[in-house]
Amino acid sequence: MSAVRSLEPWRWLGVPMVQALGVTVLFAIPLQLWGLQLPEPVFPMAAVFAWGVIRPSILAPVAAVIMGLFLDILWGGAVGLWALILLIAYALVLGGRSMTAGQSRGAMWIWYAVVTALAMGAGFLIVALRDKAMPSLLATAWQYLATIVLYPFAYRLIDMFEDADVRFR
Repeated sequence: MSAVRSLEPWRWLGVPMVQALGVTVLFAIPLQLWGLQLPEPVFPMAAVFAWGVIRPSILAPVAAVIMGLFLDILWGGAVGLWALILLIAYALVLGGRSMTAGQSRGAMWIWYAVVTALAMGAGFLIVALRDKAMPSLLATAWQYLATIVLYPFAYRLIDMFEDADVRFR
Protein backbone atom coordinates (compact mmCIF):
# COMPACT_ATOMS: atom_id res chain seq x y z
CA MET A 1 0.00 0.00 0.00
CA SER A 2 1.41 3.36 -0.98
CA ALA A 3 1.35 6.49 1.12
CA VAL A 4 -1.90 8.41 1.03
CA ARG A 5 -1.67 11.57 -1.03
CA SER A 6 -3.61 14.78 -0.63
CA LEU A 7 -6.78 15.04 -2.65
CA GLU A 8 -6.04 18.14 -4.68
CA PRO A 9 -7.98 18.11 -7.99
CA TRP A 10 -4.92 18.60 -10.16
CA ARG A 11 -3.34 15.48 -8.62
CA TRP A 12 -6.18 12.97 -8.84
CA LEU A 13 -7.99 14.45 -11.88
CA GLY A 14 -5.61 16.63 -13.88
CA VAL A 15 -2.49 14.49 -13.98
CA PRO A 16 -4.30 11.21 -14.86
CA MET A 17 -6.32 13.06 -17.51
CA VAL A 18 -3.20 14.42 -19.21
CA GLN A 19 -1.49 11.02 -18.95
CA ALA A 20 -4.49 9.17 -20.45
CA LEU A 21 -4.78 11.61 -23.34
CA GLY A 22 -1.03 11.57 -23.95
CA VAL A 23 -0.88 7.78 -24.16
CA THR A 24 -3.97 7.81 -26.38
CA VAL A 25 -2.19 10.11 -28.84
CA LEU A 26 0.90 7.88 -28.67
CA PHE A 27 -1.16 4.79 -29.51
CA ALA A 28 -2.91 6.65 -32.35
CA ILE A 29 0.35 6.89 -34.27
CA PRO A 30 -0.13 4.84 -37.46
CA LEU A 31 2.73 2.44 -36.75
CA GLN A 32 2.63 -1.12 -38.06
CA LEU A 33 4.87 -4.00 -37.09
CA TRP A 34 4.62 -7.20 -39.15
CA GLY A 35 1.38 -5.88 -40.62
CA LEU A 36 -0.25 -5.34 -37.23
CA GLN A 37 -1.27 -1.94 -35.88
CA LEU A 38 -1.19 -0.89 -32.23
CA PRO A 39 -4.48 -1.50 -30.41
CA GLU A 40 -6.70 1.46 -29.55
CA PRO A 41 -7.63 0.94 -25.93
CA VAL A 42 -9.77 3.56 -24.23
CA PHE A 43 -7.15 4.82 -21.76
CA PRO A 44 -9.53 7.39 -20.23
CA MET A 45 -11.79 4.52 -19.10
CA ALA A 46 -9.24 3.53 -16.44
CA ALA A 47 -9.11 7.09 -15.09
CA VAL A 48 -12.90 7.48 -15.11
CA PHE A 49 -13.33 4.19 -13.25
CA ALA A 50 -10.77 5.20 -10.63
CA TRP A 51 -12.37 8.62 -10.16
CA GLY A 52 -15.72 7.03 -9.44
CA VAL A 53 -14.19 4.72 -6.85
CA ILE A 54 -12.05 7.40 -5.19
CA ARG A 55 -14.84 9.88 -4.41
CA PRO A 56 -17.90 11.62 -5.83
CA SER A 57 -16.97 14.90 -7.47
CA ILE A 58 -18.47 17.46 -9.79
CA LEU A 59 -15.11 17.82 -11.55
CA ALA A 60 -14.78 14.18 -12.62
CA PRO A 61 -17.73 14.24 -15.07
CA VAL A 62 -16.40 17.48 -16.56
CA ALA A 63 -12.99 15.84 -17.04
CA ALA A 64 -14.71 12.77 -18.55
CA VAL A 65 -16.55 14.96 -21.06
CA ILE A 66 -13.33 16.74 -22.01
CA MET A 67 -11.54 13.41 -22.53
CA GLY A 68 -14.50 12.02 -24.47
CA LEU A 69 -14.61 15.00 -26.80
CA PHE A 70 -10.86 14.66 -27.32
CA LEU A 71 -11.34 10.99 -28.29
CA ASP A 72 -14.14 11.93 -30.69
CA ILE A 73 -11.92 14.48 -32.42
CA LEU A 74 -8.83 12.24 -32.44
CA TRP A 75 -10.63 9.15 -33.73
CA GLY A 76 -12.97 11.06 -36.03
CA GLY A 77 -16.16 9.81 -34.43
CA ALA A 78 -19.47 11.48 -33.74
CA VAL A 79 -18.90 14.41 -31.41
CA GLY A 80 -20.19 13.53 -27.96
CA LEU A 81 -20.24 9.74 -28.35
CA TRP A 82 -17.16 8.99 -26.24
CA ALA A 83 -18.10 11.71 -23.77
CA LEU A 84 -21.43 9.91 -23.28
CA ILE A 85 -19.73 6.52 -22.97
CA LEU A 86 -17.32 7.81 -20.31
CA LEU A 87 -20.19 9.48 -18.42
CA ILE A 88 -22.12 6.20 -18.47
CA ALA A 89 -19.08 4.43 -17.05
CA TYR A 90 -18.66 7.06 -14.33
CA ALA A 91 -22.35 6.84 -13.41
CA LEU A 92 -22.19 3.05 -13.19
CA VAL A 93 -19.15 3.20 -10.92
CA LEU A 94 -20.79 5.81 -8.68
CA GLY A 95 -23.96 3.73 -8.55
CA GLY A 96 -22.05 0.64 -7.45
CA ARG A 97 -19.57 2.46 -5.25
CA SER A 98 -20.94 1.07 -2.00
CA MET A 99 -20.52 -2.47 -3.33
CA THR A 100 -16.88 -1.92 -4.25
CA ALA A 101 -15.70 -0.74 -0.83
CA GLY A 102 -13.22 -3.21 0.60
CA GLN A 103 -13.29 -5.56 -2.39
CA SER A 104 -10.21 -7.44 -3.55
CA ARG A 105 -8.18 -6.42 -6.57
CA GLY A 106 -9.68 -9.28 -8.60
CA ALA A 107 -13.24 -8.32 -7.73
CA MET A 108 -12.52 -4.72 -8.69
CA TRP A 109 -11.04 -5.86 -12.00
CA ILE A 110 -14.24 -7.79 -12.71
CA TRP A 111 -16.30 -4.70 -11.82
CA TYR A 112 -14.09 -2.65 -14.16
CA ALA A 113 -14.67 -5.19 -16.94
CA VAL A 114 -18.45 -5.11 -16.36
CA VAL A 115 -18.60 -1.31 -16.31
CA THR A 116 -16.46 -1.14 -19.46
CA ALA A 117 -18.64 -3.72 -21.21
CA LEU A 118 -21.86 -1.88 -20.34
CA ALA A 119 -20.51 1.52 -21.35
CA MET A 120 -18.97 0.29 -24.59
CA GLY A 121 -22.10 -1.78 -25.28
CA ALA A 122 -24.19 1.37 -24.98
CA GLY A 123 -21.85 3.09 -27.40
CA PHE A 124 -22.09 0.14 -29.78
CA LEU A 125 -25.90 0.36 -29.74
CA ILE A 126 -25.88 4.14 -30.21
CA VAL A 127 -23.60 3.85 -33.25
CA ALA A 128 -25.70 1.00 -34.67
CA LEU A 129 -28.91 3.01 -34.30
CA ARG A 130 -27.37 6.22 -35.62
CA ASP A 131 -25.73 4.62 -38.67
CA LYS A 132 -28.45 1.99 -39.23
CA ALA A 133 -25.62 -0.51 -39.64
CA MET A 134 -23.82 -2.73 -37.18
CA PRO A 135 -20.27 -1.68 -36.25
CA SER A 136 -17.57 -4.31 -36.44
CA LEU A 137 -17.98 -6.78 -33.57
CA LEU A 138 -14.39 -7.91 -33.90
CA ALA A 139 -12.98 -4.37 -33.70
CA THR A 140 -15.21 -3.60 -30.72
CA ALA A 141 -14.18 -6.82 -28.98
CA TRP A 142 -10.47 -6.07 -29.50
CA GLN A 143 -10.91 -2.54 -28.21
CA TYR A 144 -12.79 -3.88 -25.18
CA LEU A 145 -10.08 -6.46 -24.43
CA ALA A 146 -7.33 -3.88 -24.83
CA THR A 147 -9.23 -1.57 -22.45
CA ILE A 148 -9.85 -4.09 -19.67
CA VAL A 149 -6.14 -4.94 -19.66
CA LEU A 150 -5.60 -1.36 -18.43
CA TYR A 151 -7.12 -2.07 -15.01
CA PRO A 152 -3.73 -2.00 -13.21
CA PHE A 153 -3.50 1.70 -14.07
CA ALA A 154 -6.91 2.32 -12.51
CA TYR A 155 -5.89 0.26 -9.47
CA ARG A 156 -2.72 2.31 -9.05
CA LEU A 157 -4.71 5.54 -9.10
CA ILE A 158 -7.26 4.13 -6.65
CA ASP A 159 -4.49 2.91 -4.37
CA MET A 160 -2.84 6.34 -4.35
CA PHE A 161 -5.94 8.39 -3.48
CA GLU A 162 -8.68 6.13 -2.11
CA ASP A 163 -8.08 6.91 1.56
CA ALA A 164 -7.26 10.60 1.08
CA ASP A 165 -10.80 11.79 1.88
CA VAL A 166 -12.42 9.82 4.70
CA ARG A 167 -15.73 11.69 4.37
CA PHE A 168 -16.66 9.45 1.43
CA ARG A 169 -15.73 6.05 2.92
